[in-house]
Amino acid sequence: MTLKNKRKPTLKALLTAAVFCLPLLFTMPCFSKEQSSTVQETYKNLEMFSNVLSIIQQNYVEPIDTQDVIEGAIRGMLMTLDPHSSFMNPDDFKELQVETKGSFSGIGIEITIKDGILTVVSPIEGTPAYEKGIKAGDKIIKIENEPTKDMSLMDAVKRLRGFKGTPVTISVHRQGWTELQEITIIRDVIPIHSVKAKILEPGFAYVRITNFQSQTSKDLKKSLKSLTKETEIKGLILDLRNNPGGLLDQSVKISDLFLEEGLIVFTKGRHTNQDMEFKAHSTGTLYSFPIVVLVNEGSASASEIVAGALQDNKRALVLGTQTFGKGSVQTIIPMNDGAGLRLTTARYYTPSGVSIQAKGITPDIIIPFKPVNGDEEVETKQPKFLREKDLKRHMENDNELKNGDAEKKEENDTGEEEKKADEIKKDNQLYTALLILKSLNVLSVVTGN
Repeated sequence: MTLKNKRKPTLKALLTAAVFCLPLLFTMPCFSKEQSSTVQETYKNLEMFSNVLSIIQQNYVEPIDTQDVIEGAIRGMLMTLDPHSSFMNPDDFKELQVETKGSFSGIGIEITIKDGILTVVSPIEGTPAYEKGIKAGDKIIKIENEPTKDMSLMDAVKRLRGFKGTPVTISVHRQGWTELQEITIIRDVIPIHSVKAKILEPGFAYVRITNFQSQTSKDLKKSLKSLTKETEIKGLILDLRNNPGGLLDQSVKISDLFLEEGLIVFTKGRHTNQDMEFKAHSTGTLYSFPIVVLVNEGSASASEIVAGALQDNKRALVLGTQTFGKGSVQTIIPMNDGAGLRLTTARYYTPSGVSIQAKGITPDIIIPFKPVNGDEEVETKQPKFLREKDLKRHMENDNELKNGDAEKKEENDTGEEEKKADEIKKDNQLYTALLILKSLNVLSVVTGN
């Protein structure tokens, strides 16, 4: 997750101050013996680095590009920390900014390094990778026949992206497969619109958030406003399945839409200035209807913040499977030459104080996804029962509409509703969520609450 806040000048100032203070560290009396020892060890290692660089420059079989070698060393240094910290040269840094603010061409997946292997966190819905059947947890062993072992995240991203219409072949391993499968994907423009919304049934809305970008909270407000014009919303299904995350501030704003008070998320870093709390504002709360949040193993980062905030504040029921478990915050630190560091600076915690790092959000109701296809779909169809109106010479209802066109329209509407209902039943998690919302609505009518 990328953390963007107004403290960048402060971080930059601190980094600059640290650079200028280094020559004085040995003489400053405020440092303890342990700190001085650490500083001396650092200088010793930097001297070794300088000696190795000098030896390479003078003795390597071919002339080297010193900048490339140093950037490689910096990348290697960050790779020893965690899978989400990385060095970005100016081009990589620009790509990251484009990813969160605009569109880009690629295959549409979020990736990470897991157990030393390039792994898919989640495909983005509607993208070429999604259409090709790439799934969360898939291992990308090769990109264009080049092994991904020891390949940095940024290098992998750069290789997977490219001009619209160009192909890229990846070798994928999935649990249960006996051998690698080569999948060729045609790159396309990855859409920046991250919110999709519709009415499932009168009174019950469905919103799908595919990732958290700079306009996601605004898009969600627009979508909900549009849906409320169609019907009075009695319940909402918020679908965060296969949502790989994105911007922290967007997850906070979206949580705040549904919460009147309470903690949304808090972070803890190595230093106190990296500790932050984000709380809900009653003035920002627009909606009070019941909510069911759908999650799965592809729900990560910002998705887990929203699910955790609504779950811990008893505002929503979380349904699905255990989430990905990315509970760390990355700060983007710009460098003077246009490059940048993507550095893990804190862990985040749900309102109840639980870290989901490497664990994930546990749903209130655990339901594995079971796609319906072929014979399975036939088995799940409801039997056709004979009804009074199907009997020959049945007596008409005295309130029945006399207008033939209106009657025909009613029949067409009923057909559309049945078609939509069949589509919902093909997604067992969505179908269960809808049943829960409808049950809550009935219960509130019966109890008067």
